[in-house]
Amino acid sequence: MSESKSTWESGPGLHSLAQRTLWMLLCVVVFGLLPMLADRWFYDHAYVKNVYDKDWARLLRVMGFAPTWAVAALAMWLHERPESAARAKVRAWYLLTVPLAGGLVAEILKLLLRRQRPEVNGGDYGFRPWSDHPFSTSGLAWPSSHTMVAFAAATALARLFPRARWVWYALAAGCGITRMLAHAHFFSDVMLGAFFGWCVGWGVYIALRPRMRTEG
Repeated sequence: MSESKSTWESGPGLHSLAQRTLWMLLCVVVFGLLPMLADRWFYDHAYVKNVYDKDWARLLRVMGFAPTWAVAALAMWLHERPESAARAKVRAWYLLTVPLAGGLVAEILKLLLRRQRPEVNGGDYGFRPWSDHPFSTSGLAWPSSHTMVAFAAATALARLFPRARWVWYALAAGCGITRMLAHAHFFSDVMLGAFFGWCVGWGVYIALRPRMRTEG
């Protein structure tokens, strides 16, 4: 009887885990593999020479620069601290941690996937062998670390300031677009970075949620 009860109780948990795993694999296909079908088209048609000489492009690019969000987290902490020091601390910590985690995960994925930047092979795929600088991400592109940091930060800001969530996501999307326009990344680099950035933003939120709820 006890064994039957134990099996029955563990069943839903295993079923839920299997469902989540399948959803994750499906999302990887949708955001990582299917966009590869459009990589060549975007490389051939979406290019702006010296795009980062333009102010709007530089603005969007720094959305994927982790220190940008360190400054934002400090500013938010200073602003909210007089009302509730504990609440300000946990919210600032969340905004600081998410982009840093996004950047770290992006670098690890680049080392594992090892796909080179588009211009290295004239818009064709190229993969660096493990014997060539096995622990350096210089020249590697899949996923886009700028896009991943930007979407991780946007996801955090969407939780902290939900009424303005589309502003944050629009800025993150703009960051990814400039990376394609500069020929620094394929379309699939940007899409996979956006997906995993969103995952990191939610993952850190779930980890910190008990503290965030406790502090209001």
